[in-house]
Amino acid sequence: MREYERGVIFQLGRFWRVKGPGLIIVIPVIQQMVRVDLRTVVMDVPSQDVISRDNVSVGVNAVLYFRVVDPERAIINVEDFYSAVSQLAQTTLRSVLGQHELDEMLAERDKLNAHIQEILDQQTDNWGVKVANVEIKHVDIDESMVRAIAQQAEAERARRAKVIHADGEMQAAEKLRDAAEILGQSPASVQLRYMQTLVTVANENESSSIIFPLPLEFLRAFGDSSSAPAAGAGGGVASPASSSSGASGST
Repeated sequence: MREYERGVIFQLGRFWRVKGPGLIIVIPVIQQMVRVDLRTVVMDVPSQDVISRDNVSVGVNAVLYFRVVDPERAIINVEDFYSAVSQLAQTTLRSVLGQHELDEMLAERDKLNAHIQEILDQQTDNWGVKVANVEIKHVDIDESMVRAIAQQAEAERARRAKVIHADGEMQAAEKLRDAAEILGQSPASVQLRYMQTLVTVANENESSSIIFPLPLEFLRAFGDSSSAPAAGAGGGVASPASSSSGASGST
């Protein structure tokens, strides 16, 4: 018997012992032997039709890795452990995936694999079988659902772009407000910024235009002089109104 094989010996129909590897002597008629392979078995779980929690029909297939750790229980407790593990894997796959939404099937495969492996390992422990790993291979989605997912992803990217643009505008407005407060505290800084802007415009202008800087004090004086006549004009308008009211009273 090879290194990876064990022999379950029955004597007069009753379990006697597990032998191997190496040379094993079996007494005919009195003893019978059943070979058990201890190597890891790779089982392809057929595609299963699953309806997710959000009512989406998908086809899911998986691969299962398991091995026999107790030859006695694998032969005595179950008729055909390979077929039993296969059927159990199919039903567990449908049951577990039916409790999750489609997005979870696509994004959280590692979590689902671990959950399925834990369930199978617990239920096959009595059969002397150890489920080492479960991997979901492929999730088949209807073509219309693929288009819907693509539209959803495109809308999500557009939403993120708008949010990022709005955040950038808000941060720029805050920086401009801070810069205006700093420049307002120092008139000389405003003058330097004004001269720097003139230099930039002069360097970027390729035409024959000549730029003459205008002192900011002149602009302030012009603004003060223009506001004074406006205030006087407002006072003159009030006089006719009062005179008219007086005239109406005398009448």
